[in-house]
Amino acid sequence: MQQERTVRLQYGSRVEAVYVLGTHLWTDVYSAAPAEAQTFSLKHSERVRVEVVRDGQAEEVATNGKQRWLLSPSTTLRVTMSQASTEASSDKVTVNYYEEEGSMPIDQAGLFLTAIEISLDVDADRDGVVEKNNPRKASWTWGPEGQGAILLVNCDRDTPWLSKEDLKDEKVYSKEDLKDMSQMVLRTKGPEQLPAGYEIVLYISMTDSDKVGVFYVENPFFGQRYIHILGRQKLYHVVKYTGGTAELLFFVEGLRFPDEGFPGLVSIHVSLLEYMAEGIPLTPIFTDSVVFRIAPWIMTPNILPPLSVFVCCMKDNYLFLKEVKNLVEKTNCELKVCFQYVNRGDRWIQGPDFGYVTREPLYEHVTSLDSFGNLEVSPPVTVNGKTYPLGRILIGSSFPLSGGRRMTKVVRDFLQAQQVQAPVELYSDWLTVGHVDEFMTFVPIPGTKQFRMLMASTSACYKLFREKQREGHGEAIMFKGWHLQSAYSQKPAFLRLVDTYVHHFPPYPKAVFLIVAGGLGGMSSKRITINKILSSESLVQENQYFQRCLDWNRDILKKELGLTEQDIIDLPALFKMDEKRQARAYFPNMVNMIVLDKDLGIPKPFGPQVDEVCCLETHVRSLLEPLGLCCTFVDDISAYHKFLGEVHCGTNVRRKPFTFKWWHMVP
Repeated sequence: MQQERTVRLQYGSRVEAVYVLGTHLWTDVYSAAPAEAQTFSLKHSERVRVEVVRDGQAEEVATNGKQRWLLSPSTTLRVTMSQASTEASSDKVTVNYYEEEGSMPIDQAGLFLTAIEISLDVDADRDGVVEKNNPRKASWTWGPEGQGAILLVNCDRDTPWLSKEDLKDEKVYSKEDLKDMSQMVLRTKGPEQLPAGYEIVLYISMTDSDKVGVFYVENPFFGQRYIHILGRQKLYHVVKYTGGTAELLFFVEGLRFPDEGFPGLVSIHVSLLEYMAEGIPLTPIFTDSVVFRIAPWIMTPNILPPLSVFVCCMKDNYLFLKEVKNLVEKTNCELKVCFQYVNRGDRWIQGPDFGYVTREPLYEHVTSLDSFGNLEVSPPVTVNGKTYPLGRILIGSSFPLSGGRRMTKVVRDFLQAQQVQAPVELYSDWLTVGHVDEFMTFVPIPGTKQFRMLMASTSACYKLFREKQREGHGEAIMFKGWHLQSAYSQKPAFLRLVDTYVHHFPPYPKAVFLIVAGGLGGMSSKRITINKILSSESLVQENQYFQRCLDWNRDILKKELGLTEQDIIDLPALFKMDEKRQARAYFPNMVNMIVLDKDLGIPKPFGPQVDEVCCLETHVRSLLEPLGLCCTFVDDISAYHKFLGEVHCGTNVRRKPFTFKWWHMVP
């Protein structure tokens, strides 16, 4: 819809006005007429189009001024122009007023016009080009036929020597930083100078000031400069009018992801302001607006190709690093090691040089359920006719009505606000750490678009062990080849590790870790065999309960992801109940693996040795390798398992993004 503006004439006076192409300018000839006037005529420049509107009916006016019209309260003029002026006030409309029978005008009013073009433009059709004056640039719609510009949150760190993410400062240090921003262009066209008393202002609302930042590109003699002009404390910026045909380039960055109370839409406006007199506020006479949707926070599932693997270097994980390096060398991705001066002794850190987001609750207690291990995402699925082309986020929570641990509301609200990966809440509070990656993951089927969900299963483990017992392998020994090392022989050093862990995870009391250190699931100095495991009634009962917890999640996942039993593969697992009646892994939990296309880095379980081969490894290979997957078992006991984590907990993978465009979906 075209913008409209009213200009008031006064007989005997000359009124100057700036006209913006594409708008309607209205003027009331009746109110401006002298008292004795009865009729009027019009003259206007050739580039000006004037219509007399009476009682809603418009009549175009010729330029010669011969025709007369009766003055009435319902008579107004509608003025438009189609070209920008080359000189200020060079186009005009003259209104002559007459008495009823007079042939000569008794007075006249003049409107002197300067026509300019103003257009604030973005890539509203999402083709990578900032098109001119897209009629849908001020709105945003989802779907393949949708329109509207897109903005990224600039939450990475393109300059390694800086301590903060790029969005935390008001400077541009590199061209890489600009790649995280969207372009916006202010196009103007008109005379070399505007009439006195006009200025162009770019601005944002107070509510958007913490969500968007804008940089202006200057071109000094020695190269470009990027000046921060909008965002945070800066709500407006006066744009210098340069005359002629001009395109001013701006770069726009997102500062906040969509969240509770913020749907992700931000607006930027440009207004032409008119000066009246000293001490009188400037008046907006034209406004153009654009709308961006800030791109959601999107998780990438295991089925996407890996690009980089991140892992921390610690004093005690040299062998683990070596095995991970050998695994990564089989793939087409690179290994990025986060050294101790960066990770500050935190083995669970996920990598320093890609973007991240944090949410801090004001009144809720933070638990381990708020950690990244309690976030997973499924591959794309279709459920009851509804497609989730980017998959669904999976988070762990407490059993209904149990009053147990739950992911904090600010995090759950944040995930829900992204809209494109509708979260599913699972039950993970039965675990000591409480992460969903302790009992499920997804693997691709190489060469296809299909996948399988892997689930930890205590019943599968007991079934396998009973089979081996019937085959005469009841005395097969677990944890053979693994020896209790510095965790027990160098107690002071181990206690220091415990202190470090507690420092990074304050919700856990130190006593819990000392208790865990004494047992470490099923590992101890005693000889553990299949017979001993099967003969332990308490262990059997505990794992029957744990299987019920697993089955509860299995049913939810089947329902919410549209899966069948054929889509699920059970991996043997055993758990041991701790003092809080929660589960920790009895042996390294194989489902907590790293997935690199067809190559899987699986925690080495140190299961019962049958013919000098771990029967757990043999069983898992028989389940996964027929699908085209390659199983590599990684020893993580000393570096991760004893701290209640596994391979997946100690690594992170940056993956190739979805080819599907998130804005094509309809939430």
